[in-house]
Amino acid sequence: MQKKLHIKKGDTVVVITGNYKGQKGRVLEVIRNNDRAIVEGVNLVKKHTKPNADNPQGGIIEQEAPIHISNLMLVDPKSGERTRIGRRENDKGKLIRYSKKSGEEIK
Repeated sequence: MQKKLHIKKGDTVVVITGNYKGQKGRVLEVIRNNDRAIVEGVNLVKKHTKPNADNPQGGIIEQEAPIHISNLMLVDPKSGERTRIGRRENDKGKLIRYSKKSGEEIK
């Protein structure tokens, strides 16, 4: 069984350390076996590509590289500040994530 992570695809996160500290972005992909995530507009790298069907010219493209999950924190949906995550059961007995800062449920 894979471990539970505090972020999911589609969450808005803020980078808390490193070269991109303070930048916010949406999680595009979570790589569970490496504890990494790809965040929109964060950790950009230049990749040299050969000409192919998608890019007949080839050249240098800029794309997001994975960043470790420990360097990311979720953004509170109510206040817009970074927050920790808690899990609790809702009235139907299903586990939901909630913001520790505001108590608001995270969709």
